[in-house]
Amino acid sequence: MPLNRVPIPSPNYSSRAGATVTTIVLHTAEGATTYQSLGAFFANPASGVSSHVGIDDTPNTVGEYVQAVPGKAWTAANANPWSVQAELCAFAAWTPDQWNAHPQMLANTAAWIAEEAARFGIPIVALSPADAQNPAVRGVCQHADLGSMGGGHWDCGPGFPMATVLDMATGTAPAPEPPPPALPAWPFMSGAQEDTPMAICTHPSGKRIDLVWVDPNHNVWHAWTDDTGDMRQMKKENLGGTAITASCCWLDANRFQVTVANNNQELFWKTYDGKGTWSAWIQVPGVTLAG
Repeated sequence: MPLNRVPIPSPNYSSRAGATVTTIVLHTAEGATTYQSLGAFFANPASGVSSHVGIDDTPNTVGEYVQAVPGKAWTAANANPWSVQAELCAFAAWTPDQWNAHPQMLANTAAWIAEEAARFGIPIVALSPADAQNPAVRGVCQHADLGSMGGGHWDCGPGFPMATVLDMATGTAPAPEPPPPALPAWPFMSGAQEDTPMAICTHPSGKRIDLVWVDPNHNVWHAWTDDTGDMRQMKKENLGGTAITASCCWLDANRFQVTVANNNQELFWKTYDGKGTWSAWIQVPGVTLAG
């Protein structure tokens, strides 16, 4: 299905003066996050810049600011005459994961490349910087590949999935799946890190949940729910002592035990009587994690 091209005309363009379009160039907008806001910027004569299209996360849609035939957009300095150019509503500093979190933008970009390649007879291949700076060589590049000829920019950045987008444009790869959403922080584990050692167990009744973890300063913490098991309402306490790892279990309905290992790999345990009282830490004699 052809892209829906929404016209937002920019006055910032000029004639190609007979130059043949040989290069498809991708840029990042570095500010505008929608094709509409980018179009409003290019529509202002005072901005003095433009691009042929703007691409965001709107399905199968791009904003069109300058007609590629016969207009020369103003975005890549001396490479403008032979280039057709798109601004992605993104940032050159994005990581691969950040780019892949915008699968629709990448799909739109691939579809636009395919349409421009068909219109101008340009092969869908990535150009090296040397080839990108040679108007006689046809292909696709990033703004960064144009070097000083294109104004010395670094977009779309090292994280941009150029190979994937070109494979999508040729129909040999599907759109990337976005990464799973980040889990919300648990307020009762403030200060914990991604690799924080943690153990979880349930009361024999099946209604209470207990967590034990070691924070980055090696303090040992315990958190628990009431009998509803609602983890959004957990209470917590510092169990004292320091450790590098911890485990826990309910021995029966009235005895909860926490076992930890310290920096010397020695094991210690303490128990809770189910009525509000903890024992002291007791070393497990003759047993270490070292064997």
